[in-house]
Amino acid sequence: MMIGQYIETGITWLTEHFSPFFDGLSYIVGGFIECFQDVLYGIPFYVTIGLITLLSWFKAGRWTALFTVLGLLLIYGMGFWFETMQTLALVLSSTGIALLLGIPLGIWTARSARCNQIARPILDFMQTMPAFVYLIPAVLFFGLGTVPGAFATIIFAMPPVVRLTSLGISQVPETIIEASRSFGATPSQLLFKVQLPLALPTILTGVNQTIMMSLSMVVIAAMISAGGLGEIVLKGITQMKIGLGFEGGIAVVILAIILDRITQGLTKRNKLKK
Repeated sequence: MMIGQYIETGITWLTEHFSPFFDGLSYIVGGFIECFQDVLYGIPFYVTIGLITLLSWFKAGRWTALFTVLGLLLIYGMGFWFETMQTLALVLSSTGIALLLGIPLGIWTARSARCNQIARPILDFMQTMPAFVYLIPAVLFFGLGTVPGAFATIIFAMPPVVRLTSLGISQVPETIIEASRSFGATPSQLLFKVQLPLALPTILTGVNQTIMMSLSMVVIAAMISAGGLGEIVLKGITQMKIGLGFEGGIAVVILAIILDRITQGLTKRNKLKK
């Protein structure tokens, strides 16, 4: 039995019968990403560097802030500022949508054993499937460009926040839950005033992992014309320009470290408050 034939038939059927839906979805998501990119393009580079450096200082400390300003100045000096902002816009947009979908799903799986049983193998499949495979249906449904790259990134990066949101809520001590109920807390009050605040450090770890996976997928998505720093790396590979490829890779690493340290700083500060 050729499983691939059935998958191909299913995808062809979807593209033929739901093309207006995919076109509308592409228009909405593409417009959101373009607005995000226009905002980042419109801000002078020194203002962006200053704002990100201040954020790094307050959330991750002075050494991270020093690395941030030096790293971003190096990116600007290499001439990759435009591509970096393009990558940052795509990462933050994809991460935002992944969190918008993943956190409610994580809450649902934590509160429903049946949903957890259904979602677990699906999440396993999403995490273990090679990243390149996600590019195939994304291109078939949305064509080439940033939109299919964003959708492939969302699917690839969503499982960590779903799992860690569910884990964080499940790890809230039963004694605290029972005490809240005994004081008359409604299910919504129990969720928003007890479970989510206590699970927030674990959820923020999931946010950190989602951002890192989004960044790794955005680089791969350059193969379907998603642009950004991934396109620089891809040019270095296809044109055998070793120096260009390494420069693009260095820019990706700098951006990844900055985002990682800032999100880790948020998690650590939240734990200290607890």
